[in-house]
Amino acid sequence: MSKKIKILDSQTGYNLHAPLYDQKLAYLDSFEQNQFLPLLGKLSGKKILDVGAGTGRLSLRLTEKGADVTALDISPEILKILSKKNKNIQTIVADAESLPLPDNSFDIVVAAFLIVHLKEPKYFFAEAYRVLKPGGILAITNINQKRPPALQTKQGQIIIESYYHRPEQVIKKLQTLSFAIIKNILLKEKDVWINQIILAQK
Repeated sequence: MSKKIKILDSQTGYNLHAPLYDQKLAYLDSFEQNQFLPLLGKLSGKKILDVGAGTGRLSLRLTEKGADVTALDISPEILKILSKKNKNIQTIVADAESLPLPDNSFDIVVAAFLIVHLKEPKYFFAEAYRVLKPGGILAITNINQKRPPALQTKQGQIIIESYYHRPEQVIKKLQTLSFAIIKNILLKEKDVWINQIILAQK
């Protein structure tokens, strides 16, 4: 009889998975087909908040482009790895639905592979709207993941809680909060959408 895989919340799960997280960076990149970061344009001098930053897959690239990056994640263990890579990136352990940051303080908020872990993304969207400067940009991805993958840890395999969000519903939630949709791109493989990239403006 096969052992049942534990389903864990994001903080517990990513704390356990942190040492092995970097093994799947190329896999995560593949969902974006090199289209996510180029949409943000020139980043030199921009204040950017990377929510659900992980080990810095995006934060490090944004910093290389001259941005002033703050990396936020619910997992302290995963942020420790990011800090070892670049000590100049400010890291904050916090929940995406309650950002401990002042109003109107960022030019751009990015969140890749985040909302799949949020049961109700509108709370994060409202917080992103609050911390963005007037005219600021929210850039997110929404992966088509109806069944979460099993992840390796030193204690065995785990599954991290995740939720499926229909692309049109994500757009509707953003518009309800007064975001203007600038880009809505569905990336596909064999006519099946695998990832939605959205740029929304405050």
